[in-house]
Amino acid sequence: MANLRPKIVKLAKMVGGVAGAMNRIDEKAPEYYALNAVVTDDMADVALVMGLRQPRTFEYIVEKCGRSREETKKLLDQLTYTGVVKVWTDKKDKKDRYFINIFAPGMLEMMVNNREQLAAHPEIGKAFEEYTRKRIAPMAPLFPEGMAMMRVTPVESAVKDLPGVQPWEKLSYYLRKYDTFSVSDCSCRQSRKVLGEGCGHLEKDICIQMGTGAEYYIRTGRGRQVSREEVLEILKFAEDNGLMHEMPATDGLGESAAICNCCSCSCFSMRIATLFRTPDAIRSNFTAEVNPEECVACGQCVENCPTNALKLGQRLCAKKPVPKTEEPTARDHVWSKKNWNMDYRENRQDVAEEGTSPCKTACPAHIAVQGYIKLAARGKYKEALELIKKENPFPAVCGRICPHGCEDECTRGDIDEPIAIDEIKRFIADKELDSDVRYIPPKRYHLGNKIAIIGGGPAGLSCAYYLAIDDYRVTVFEKQEKLGGMLALGIPSFRLEKEVLNAEIDVLKEMGVEFKTGVEVGKDVTLDELRKQGYEAFYIAVGAQGGRRLNVEGEDASGVVSGVEFLREVNLGCGRTLAGNVVVVGGGNVAVDVARTATRQGAATVKMYCLESRKEMPALDEEIEEAEADHVEFQNGWGPKRILTEDGKVTGVEFMRCVSVFDEMHRFAPKYDEEDTITVPADTVLLSIGQSIEWGSLLEGSKVKLGRGNTAQADSLTYQTGEKDVFVGGDCCTGPKFAIHAIAAGKEGAISIHRYVQPGQTLTLGRDRREYHAFDKNNVAVDLQSFDNTPRQRPAHAQEKKGTFRDDRMTFTEEQMKKETERCLGCGAVQVDSYMCVGCGMCTTKCKFDAIHLKRTGHSKPDLYEKLPVKIAANAVKRSGKIAASSVKTTRRKD
Repeated sequence: MANLRPKIVKLAKMVGGVAGAMNRIDEKAPEYYALNAVVTDDMADVALVMGLRQPRTFEYIVEKCGRSREETKKLLDQLTYTGVVKVWTDKKDKKDRYFINIFAPGMLEMMVNNREQLAAHPEIGKAFEEYTRKRIAPMAPLFPEGMAMMRVTPVESAVKDLPGVQPWEKLSYYLRKYDTFSVSDCSCRQSRKVLGEGCGHLEKDICIQMGTGAEYYIRTGRGRQVSREEVLEILKFAEDNGLMHEMPATDGLGESAAICNCCSCSCFSMRIATLFRTPDAIRSNFTAEVNPEECVACGQCVENCPTNALKLGQRLCAKKPVPKTEEPTARDHVWSKKNWNMDYRENRQDVAEEGTSPCKTACPAHIAVQGYIKLAARGKYKEALELIKKENPFPAVCGRICPHGCEDECTRGDIDEPIAIDEIKRFIADKELDSDVRYIPPKRYHLGNKIAIIGGGPAGLSCAYYLAIDDYRVTVFEKQEKLGGMLALGIPSFRLEKEVLNAEIDVLKEMGVEFKTGVEVGKDVTLDELRKQGYEAFYIAVGAQGGRRLNVEGEDASGVVSGVEFLREVNLGCGRTLAGNVVVVGGGNVAVDVARTATRQGAATVKMYCLESRKEMPALDEEIEEAEADHVEFQNGWGPKRILTEDGKVTGVEFMRCVSVFDEMHRFAPKYDEEDTITVPADTVLLSIGQSIEWGSLLEGSKVKLGRGNTAQADSLTYQTGEKDVFVGGDCCTGPKFAIHAIAAGKEGAISIHRYVQPGQTLTLGRDRREYHAFDKNNVAVDLQSFDNTPRQRPAHAQEKKGTFRDDRMTFTEEQMKKETERCLGCGAVQVDSYMCVGCGMCTTKCKFDAIHLKRTGHSKPDLYEKLPVKIAANAVKRSGKIAASSVKTTRRKD
């Protein structure tokens, strides 16, 4: 305490206001060390004579501080530069007014918004974080409803048609009231950034100042002047990107100096709701309300709710209600740190306790299945496509090749047959194969950092798509001459016609993604060389495009070919012509593709041998059925013992009987009977027993480590490797999976890379973990009489394409699509925690079904800061009575 500067202590106490009166000032006090960094004793003398929240003329200050006009002006200029003092010109007498606001909100924002000062004194950013956490915490439960120093202002579209809405409850009121506007960087996000705690929401040119606030920001270079029309564009941009509106609420009814566009994961005011769990203090007079009959559980409102007040739940009636955990609230309980949500930036939940729609849960990308089905049912195909593409840039591709785990879990499947989800998606997606009506997502930012994607398969292309939305300069390096990875080279055209794939890749080209094919990174150019070219991060998604060996006698004979190599050659147009007997070893979907392709390459007979029984085969039932239609013969329960050869060429395969057993992890663990064997003649043997990852020299000299199956080791959430600027995804990270898994990994990779290349951002804080769980289907009561009983629709097949390399599966007709969408039970719906909802209205901007609205639940009004102590005291007395009553009820329940 002996080393404290008395004048700074006094100034810190003054600007602390209500919060300052409750706390001791020492060298660790945020008010003290922030002011101590930039305020001299002479500056403090001038500030102290001005008093708190009193507009002062220059003449008044000169008279009170007893200094010369020149010296006083110099010190005032220094104070306005630092942000301790705000200045503007009075409209009536044309003289400057100088004003000292409370520490936060007010002074700290102005101190932070001096970029050069913040860079030189990052402790100011620390003070902003610490002050709002330490000083406001004791007051947070005591604020009357909507009466904290900041207050949520709802999205205007959410309240404009509600009866009784007051003018000051609309943003347009303030835009008409003031005639001078500026835009600046967000001070909260700048403070998070300087602390290295950014959430990925960027701070540039996002918060609005009005009137005297704008004049000060323009005069001191903290912001740039903008027109009223530009303000509307900024507000629209904020809403489009899930940023809610808040305003300082200390200058009286209908008065405010700013409109903040906030993300809850960095905003310090929002911590009153999210960290302290006292949302009443900052709420608007409105609360969200869901119409479950209209809600389709698409999850867009949930993902954009700043306080996590919305969660995906169950709409179908439960046979037995799922008990819910009741959380105490600050309204009628003693509130302390143990009631806080300390990990609010990491423990966000998307799903309610009872669970939500099985289809969205089962999808690796968690696509809003129920949402796009209902949009399609209403003929809103473009909106349905836009919703799908929030999670999957390749719906036309996936509509043809996805294993549709969503259908396997569909609740309707427990009644008759599941919804034909993939067919509906294919119908929607095929609409944009016409380049004239193609959906190109709008740009969110214009960031421009150079990012390299290594591998042009589904993971790499997905990552490129989502990075391109933020206008990163993305280059995809692909070893092959064709883009698409296994989509192009590992899947036959009769399952995925390349025109479909190319049409969806063309969208990326229109978004500005650059492609360099025939370039093998590691061989033709190294990672270090790309770094020197300005690439700031790398997403490696080279897939698993090599075949796996049997390690049996005769495997190296002529005529023994890897299945993935065989498919690659065919897709590249240089596939070998087959003849005679072809044996395919393997039982997965790739093996089925290999077998069906062999029938089209001239084989007389094609037989598939696999270890598993028919029931246990990993290949999908429909794939097996289509192979049988192509005259592929299946032989189950056989494993290769050796390959027979003559003069170095294959002549047959000796198989031994395999008994299916499973280990304690329920993984397939075959047991062989080497005495029970058969010999099968073969002119060609196609091995499809799995895929391997071929790294070449790509990782030479890097810190990327390889693990089981030669996969790259990476963080399970962020996909970051041991080489900090290298991220991985898809099969080379997880081992061989389906395209939809790679697509989901690509989006997560893009999120991580965005955060990595932007200074001060973390890879994890404020990140949606996307942890979904389905409700218990055994606990739902479905009255099928209330739903459409039409049987599942099935796509027709074009007979002229049968047995060719053209896809003979036809897209649903519009009539089929309409019938199929009517079969959806609409399992899920959003639930609202009315206590945690702050009435920002962001949810209403994300709903395509008009299923969520704001309703009036309060009548509080902003007031002058000077009246706050009395109102806090009155509310504290009122709240004490509620706490006492609640305590009595709790005691009675226990008794």
